[in-house]
Amino acid sequence: MADVKTDAQAERLKAVVGGERLVAVVRAPRASDCEPVVETLVQAGICIIELTLTTPGAIEELQRLRDRFGTAAVLGMGTVLTRQSATQAMDAGAQFLVTPVLVREVIDEANSRDVPVLSGALSPTEIYESIVCGADAVKVFPASAVGPRYLRELSGPFPGITLMPSGGVEIDDIAAWLSAGASAVSLGGSLIENAFDGELSALRERALRAVAASHEAK
Repeated sequence: MADVKTDAQAERLKAVVGGERLVAVVRAPRASDCEPVVETLVQAGICIIELTLTTPGAIEELQRLRDRFGTAAVLGMGTVLTRQSATQAMDAGAQFLVTPVLVREVIDEANSRDVPVLSGALSPTEIYESIVCGADAVKVFPASAVGPRYLRELSGPFPGITLMPSGGVEIDDIAAWLSAGASAVSLGGSLIENAFDGELSALRERALRAVAASHEAK
Protein backbone atom coordinates (compact mmCIF):
# COMPACT_ATOMS: atom_id res chain seq x y z
CA MET A 1 0.00 0.00 0.00
CA ALA A 2 1.35 3.42 -0.92
CA ASP A 3 1.87 6.24 1.54
CA VAL A 4 -1.63 7.65 2.00
CA LYS A 5 -0.58 11.02 3.45
CA THR A 6 -0.68 13.90 1.01
CA ASP A 7 2.13 16.44 0.89
CA ALA A 8 -0.17 18.97 2.54
CA GLN A 9 -0.91 16.58 5.40
CA ALA A 10 2.76 15.86 5.89
CA GLU A 11 3.54 19.57 6.10
CA ARG A 12 0.74 20.19 8.59
CA LEU A 13 1.90 17.34 10.77
CA LYS A 14 5.49 18.51 10.64
CA ALA A 15 4.33 21.73 12.27
CA VAL A 16 3.17 19.67 15.26
CA VAL A 17 5.65 16.84 15.61
CA GLY A 18 8.60 18.04 13.53
CA GLY A 19 11.72 16.76 15.24
CA GLU A 20 9.89 16.30 18.55
CA ARG A 21 8.72 12.84 19.52
CA LEU A 22 6.78 13.51 22.71
CA VAL A 23 3.31 14.94 23.29
CA ALA A 24 2.25 15.69 26.87
CA VAL A 25 -1.45 15.39 27.70
CA VAL A 26 -2.40 17.87 30.42
CA ARG A 27 -5.80 16.67 31.63
CA ALA A 28 -6.25 19.00 34.59
CA PRO A 29 -9.04 19.10 37.17
CA ARG A 30 -9.20 22.91 36.77
CA ALA A 31 -8.01 25.23 34.02
CA SER A 32 -5.99 27.25 36.54
CA ASP A 33 -3.88 24.13 37.22
CA CYS A 34 -2.48 24.04 33.69
CA GLU A 35 0.02 26.89 33.51
CA PRO A 36 2.62 25.73 36.09
CA VAL A 37 2.51 22.22 34.65
CA VAL A 38 2.92 23.44 31.08
CA GLU A 39 5.76 25.74 32.13
CA THR A 40 7.59 22.87 33.85
CA LEU A 41 7.18 20.62 30.80
CA VAL A 42 8.45 23.28 28.40
CA GLN A 43 11.46 24.03 30.59
CA ALA A 44 12.28 20.31 30.62
CA GLY A 45 12.10 20.07 26.84
CA ILE A 46 8.57 18.76 26.18
CA CYS A 47 7.08 21.51 24.06
CA ILE A 48 4.08 19.84 22.40
CA ILE A 49 1.21 20.11 24.86
CA GLU A 50 -2.33 18.76 24.52
CA LEU A 51 -4.97 20.28 26.78
CA THR A 52 -8.26 18.41 26.92
CA LEU A 53 -11.89 19.43 26.75
CA THR A 54 -12.55 17.36 29.88
CA THR A 55 -10.93 20.24 31.79
CA PRO A 56 -13.55 22.91 32.60
CA GLY A 57 -12.55 26.17 30.93
CA ALA A 58 -9.95 24.48 28.72
CA ILE A 59 -10.70 26.59 25.64
CA GLU A 60 -10.26 29.88 27.48
CA GLU A 61 -7.10 28.54 29.12
CA LEU A 62 -5.70 27.48 25.76
CA GLN A 63 -6.06 31.00 24.44
CA ARG A 64 -4.35 32.40 27.53
CA LEU A 65 -1.50 29.89 27.33
CA ARG A 66 -0.94 30.69 23.66
CA ASP A 67 -0.40 34.31 24.68
CA ARG A 68 1.77 33.29 27.62
CA PHE A 69 4.15 30.87 25.85
CA GLY A 70 4.13 32.16 22.28
CA THR A 71 6.41 30.08 20.08
CA ALA A 72 7.99 28.25 23.04
CA ALA A 73 5.21 25.65 23.00
CA VAL A 74 2.88 24.03 20.47
CA LEU A 75 -0.53 23.90 22.12
CA GLY A 76 -3.41 21.74 20.93
CA MET A 77 -6.76 20.51 22.15
CA GLY A 78 -7.70 16.90 22.81
CA THR A 79 -10.90 14.95 23.49
CA VAL A 80 -12.52 16.84 20.61
CA LEU A 81 -15.73 15.06 19.69
CA THR A 82 -17.91 17.55 17.81
CA ARG A 83 -17.61 20.04 14.98
CA GLN A 84 -18.62 22.83 17.35
CA SER A 85 -15.89 22.04 19.88
CA ALA A 86 -13.36 21.74 17.07
CA THR A 87 -14.31 25.20 15.82
CA GLN A 88 -14.17 26.70 19.31
CA ALA A 89 -10.75 25.18 19.97
CA MET A 90 -9.31 26.44 16.67
CA ASP A 91 -10.82 29.88 17.22
CA ALA A 92 -8.98 29.92 20.58
CA GLY A 93 -5.71 29.17 18.81
CA ALA A 94 -5.40 25.38 18.96
CA GLN A 95 -2.42 24.42 16.80
CA PHE A 96 -3.64 20.83 16.47
CA LEU A 97 -6.67 18.74 17.41
CA VAL A 98 -6.83 15.24 18.86
CA THR A 99 -9.85 12.93 19.05
CA PRO A 100 -10.19 9.78 21.17
CA VAL A 101 -12.09 8.01 18.36
CA LEU A 102 -12.72 8.52 14.66
CA VAL A 103 -14.95 11.61 14.33
CA ARG A 104 -15.33 12.55 10.70
CA GLU A 105 -16.83 15.99 11.30
CA VAL A 106 -13.85 16.98 13.46
CA ILE A 107 -11.42 15.84 10.76
CA ASP A 108 -13.39 17.74 8.12
CA GLU A 109 -13.44 20.92 10.20
CA ALA A 110 -9.72 20.75 10.96
CA ASN A 111 -8.91 20.16 7.29
CA SER A 112 -11.05 23.14 6.28
CA ARG A 113 -8.91 25.34 8.54
CA ASP A 114 -5.61 23.64 7.61
CA VAL A 115 -5.06 22.59 11.24
CA PRO A 116 -3.40 19.21 11.91
CA VAL A 117 -5.72 16.57 13.36
CA LEU A 118 -4.79 13.28 15.01
CA SER A 119 -7.65 10.81 14.95
CA GLY A 120 -8.12 8.25 17.70
CA ALA A 121 -8.36 4.65 16.47
CA LEU A 122 -7.37 1.16 17.51
CA SER A 123 -8.31 -1.49 14.96
CA PRO A 124 -6.70 -1.68 11.51
CA THR A 125 -10.04 -0.71 9.97
CA GLU A 126 -10.38 2.38 12.18
CA ILE A 127 -6.79 3.37 11.49
CA TYR A 128 -7.25 3.08 7.73
CA GLU A 129 -10.58 4.93 7.78
CA SER A 130 -9.05 7.75 9.84
CA ILE A 131 -6.41 8.39 7.20
CA VAL A 132 -8.85 8.04 4.31
CA CYS A 133 -11.09 10.62 6.01
CA GLY A 134 -8.19 13.06 6.05
CA ALA A 135 -6.54 12.71 9.46
CA ASP A 136 -2.91 13.80 9.44
CA ALA A 137 -1.98 11.02 11.86
CA VAL A 138 -3.58 8.35 14.02
CA LYS A 139 -3.56 8.27 17.79
CA VAL A 140 -3.49 4.57 18.60
CA PHE A 141 -5.73 4.46 21.67
CA PRO A 142 -5.68 2.85 24.16
CA ALA A 143 -2.11 1.84 23.34
CA SER A 144 -1.63 -0.12 26.56
CA ALA A 145 -4.19 -2.62 25.28
CA VAL A 146 -1.94 -3.68 22.39
CA GLY A 147 1.74 -2.87 23.00
CA PRO A 148 4.62 -1.79 20.72
CA ARG A 149 4.60 -4.96 18.62
CA TYR A 150 1.16 -3.96 17.34
CA LEU A 151 2.64 -0.89 15.64
CA ARG A 152 5.38 -2.96 14.08
CA GLU A 153 2.80 -5.33 12.59
CA LEU A 154 0.77 -2.41 11.21
CA SER A 155 3.74 -1.11 9.23
CA GLY A 156 3.42 -4.05 6.83
CA PRO A 157 -0.01 -3.28 5.32
CA PHE A 158 0.13 0.44 6.21
CA PRO A 159 3.56 1.82 5.29
CA GLY A 160 3.77 5.57 5.67
CA ILE A 161 0.92 6.00 8.13
CA THR A 162 1.94 8.23 11.03
CA LEU A 163 1.07 6.60 14.35
CA MET A 164 1.17 7.97 17.90
CA PRO A 165 0.45 5.58 20.79
CA SER A 166 -1.59 7.10 23.59
CA GLY A 167 -3.29 5.82 26.72
CA GLY A 168 -1.36 3.96 29.38
CA VAL A 169 2.05 4.60 27.81
CA GLU A 170 4.79 4.48 30.43
CA ILE A 171 8.01 6.49 30.34
CA ASP A 172 10.06 3.29 30.41
CA ASP A 173 8.26 2.15 27.23
CA ILE A 174 9.03 5.23 25.11
CA ALA A 175 12.06 3.76 23.36
CA ALA A 176 10.19 0.54 22.56
CA TRP A 177 7.27 2.42 20.99
CA LEU A 178 9.51 4.66 18.92
CA SER A 179 11.65 1.73 17.80
CA ALA A 180 8.47 -0.08 16.76
CA GLY A 181 7.59 2.72 14.35
CA ALA A 182 5.77 5.39 16.36
CA SER A 183 6.42 8.89 15.05
CA ALA A 184 5.66 10.33 18.48
CA VAL A 185 4.48 9.09 21.87
CA SER A 186 1.66 10.65 23.88
CA LEU A 187 2.17 10.70 27.65
CA GLY A 188 -0.57 11.45 30.14
CA GLY A 189 -0.87 10.06 33.64
CA SER A 190 2.54 8.39 33.71
CA LEU A 191 4.16 11.77 33.09
CA ILE A 192 1.87 14.16 34.94
CA GLU A 193 1.05 11.99 38.00
CA ASN A 194 0.61 14.33 41.00
CA ALA A 195 1.85 17.52 39.34
CA PHE A 196 -1.53 19.20 39.83
CA ASP A 197 -0.93 18.89 43.58
CA GLY A 198 2.16 21.05 43.22
CA GLU A 199 4.75 18.29 42.83
CA LEU A 200 6.51 20.11 40.00
CA SER A 201 10.08 19.08 40.78
CA ALA A 202 9.09 15.42 40.40
CA LEU A 203 7.31 16.30 37.15
CA ARG A 204 10.48 17.93 35.86
CA GLU A 205 12.50 14.79 36.65
CA ARG A 206 10.00 12.58 34.82
CA ALA A 207 9.93 14.94 31.85
CA LEU A 208 13.72 14.96 31.59
CA ARG A 209 13.72 11.17 31.75
CA ALA A 210 11.11 11.03 28.96
CA VAL A 211 13.14 13.39 26.77
CA ALA A 212 16.26 11.30 27.31
CA ALA A 213 14.37 8.13 26.41
CA SER A 214 13.10 9.70 23.19
CA HIS A 215 16.64 10.65 22.21
CA GLU A 216 17.92 7.16 22.87
CA ALA A 217 15.48 5.74 20.32
CA LYS A 218 16.68 7.98 17.48
